[in-house]
Amino acid sequence: MKKIFVIALVFFFSINSAQVESSGNLDVSNFYPLFFIDAANYKSNEIGKTRVDIFIQVPYASLQFVLENNKYAAKYSIQLTLYDEDNEKKIIERIWNEEVYANNFEETKAQFSYNYSYKNFVVEPGIYQLRCELTDRDSRKNYAVNAVANVADFQNDLNLSDIIFISKKIETPQGIQIVPNVSHEVTRKDSVIQFFYEIYSKKNEEINLNYRVRDKNGEFIYSDSETRTIDSGKTRIYAAISGKTFSLGSYDLFVQVMDNDNKLIQTISKKFQSKIFGLPTSINDLDKAIDQMIYIASDSELDEIQETEDYEEKLVKFQNFWKTKDPNPNTEENPVFIEYYRRVAYADEQFKNYVEGWRTDMGMIYILLGPPSNVERQPVALSSKPYEVWEYYEINRRFVFVDETGFGDYRLLNPVYGDWYRFRR
Repeated sequence: MKKIFVIALVFFFSINSAQVESSGNLDVSNFYPLFFIDAANYKSNEIGKTRVDIFIQVPYASLQFVLENNKYAAKYSIQLTLYDEDNEKKIIERIWNEEVYANNFEETKAQFSYNYSYKNFVVEPGIYQLRCELTDRDSRKNYAVNAVANVADFQNDLNLSDIIFISKKIETPQGIQIVPNVSHEVTRKDSVIQFFYEIYSKKNEEINLNYRVRDKNGEFIYSDSETRTIDSGKTRIYAAISGKTFSLGSYDLFVQVMDNDNKLIQTISKKFQSKIFGLPTSINDLDKAIDQMIYIASDSELDEIQETEDYEEKLVKFQNFWKTKDPNPNTEENPVFIEYYRRVAYADEQFKNYVEGWRTDMGMIYILLGPPSNVERQPVALSSKPYEVWEYYEINRRFVFVDETGFGDYRLLNPVYGDWYRFRR
């Protein structure tokens, strides 16, 4: 049975610098989103300290399930460690095990099946290094997130906690409980986007609250406001963005608190992503995703989509192209579609230098052929330039990449691009 933590009054801030790492060599299956993590800081009951809450959301698809007693079981461990700013001294560590059960094989791969974990720290305000490591106890695969955690100080006369997006709000006899939206993802079908935060004040006062949303181009596309009378101490705010749908992409939600003279007191913000059902989660920009089809689409197919001016029509053509690549149209998920953009995302992260990683020679080969069977690396030496050799045993091919500049700009030795393009899938 899927375990879900329903947490009352927990709030999280986005760790913008988090990177998902893999311990395997160029294993595309080990790439984001292997799991989502959100961290929060808010006012603690301990004077001079802040409480940091950690919420972890693990997709079933990232886990190895084994059939046990007519059910599918997955087991994994999580190690959560907080270090000082220099990453030298361990401040706090939490280690625990999780077990997940599914009734059938289809559930183990379902797009919206997750397991949730929650932990917290109480620490002094400051800058910390956070590491969250997940180990699958059956496959032995290991994944990690490293991030800088800025722990806030709540000593001003008025302070705001971090924002948490709400997946579900539940009314109980004990009060309102919320299930956090850890991934910060919404869809174009969401007519209301709920969120929560707290205000800490040293006096009773009337304040003005402004809510604004900024798109990836820096333009504010949504604005709303309200006036609140708050009491001394803690005030819980449940708010929502309504009457607005968001196209595919990344957005920033801003909450501003103003006094009666309309003077800005504090601003907090949080990113969220608008997704389209059926599209890989790594896709945040339609035009960029179309450009990245260069390794799988013909020139005429690419031109046909790129030259379409209407956004909705362009989206339909993009989706129709990938339907032609679906090996099993009767299922909800298109494995070729998902795999291709996982490779693109991995290449973009691992091979970037002067250009985006998916545009590099390494990125091209990786996207076309996937992870190599073997990688041989030659670092800097007096007698030769750094190089890597990728071998693909199944097709009996070998690719040599040489770093001519010494700055990690690996180029394919003797490239015959027309030849490599015949590997398009």
